[in-house]
Amino acid sequence: MTKKKITFEQLLENLENIVSKLESGEETLESTLKLYEKGLEISENCKNILEQAKQKITVCKSKDKLV
Repeated sequence: MTKKKITFEQLLENLENIVSKLESGEETLESTLKLYEKGLEISENCKNILEQAKQKITVCKSKDKLV
C-alpha cells in the first residue's frame, strides 16, 4: 500500500488544531503530553519541508546566474 504524502498546508493545519486544543486547557495531562509530542513531530516535518524548498530555490538561483 502506498503512503499518501501530506502537504505542508495540511501539516500546518494539523499543528494549528493541536495548538488550539492545548490552549483550551480542556485536555487531560496525558492527552496534553501526547498532543505536545505530536506537535513537535509536525513542527519538525514542516521545518524539513521548508528547508528542502529553500535548497530548491538556491539551486534555481544558481542555475539562473549561469545562463
